[in-house]
Amino acid sequence: MTRTTHDDEVLVIGLGRFGAAAALELRRLGHRVTAIERDGFLAEKFLGRISQVVHGDASDVTVIRDAKAQRFRIAVVAIGSSVEASVLAAANLVDAGVPAIWAKALSPEHARILDRIGVHHIVRPEADTGRRVAHLVGGRMQDYIEFDDGFAIVKMRPPTETIGFTLEQSQVRSKYGVTVVGVKSPGEDFTYAVPSTKVSAHDTLIVSGPTTLIERLAARP
Repeated sequence: MTRTTHDDEVLVIGLGRFGAAAALELRRLGHRVTAIERDGFLAEKFLGRISQVVHGDASDVTVIRDAKAQRFRIAVVAIGSSVEASVLAAANLVDAGVPAIWAKALSPEHARILDRIGVHHIVRPEADTGRRVAHLVGGRMQDYIEFDDGFAIVKMRPPTETIGFTLEQSQVRSKYGVTVVGVKSPGEDFTYAVPSTKVSAHDTLIVSGPTTLIERLAARP
């Protein structure tokens, strides 16, 4: 997965329910978000709510060129009304050289086409929501599950301040109010975390706690 930072500019194609949820959450997480929407009513609805809204059809390569898509490190194709429009928009982004493209697939067949044309991350709406994807593309999280009461469990890369230290030494719980539940080292079995667990740069952490506090930890370098 392409590593991101919270000041990355993100291009979102389509402002239906999925695209709107992703765009608004990415904006809330601190990203500058530009959206391209071909429906004039929807485009106008989101003016002022995200950084920039372009009224246009992203399946038209000239719209992608005019938006200077090549300057974005991340793009999300959230078109849900047409497989053809989705594929054409994604192909335009691939041709523009956007390094991390996420796209919503409407069917397994659609997903296979997106994969073949070079889309890096394919999202199935029955398994992922715009809000969850926003967290995945917006930080160090590798997986994200949020519950109704504002509690989340995530899989994430370790922040720099934890690397080379035990959990007791880095004091993640007292600093951030979240709990490192477990640690997975490459080639090793998952182990439940204890205060003496030492974290390396290549480990994966399983962290639980209030969503807002996990976001604060994930924002750390």
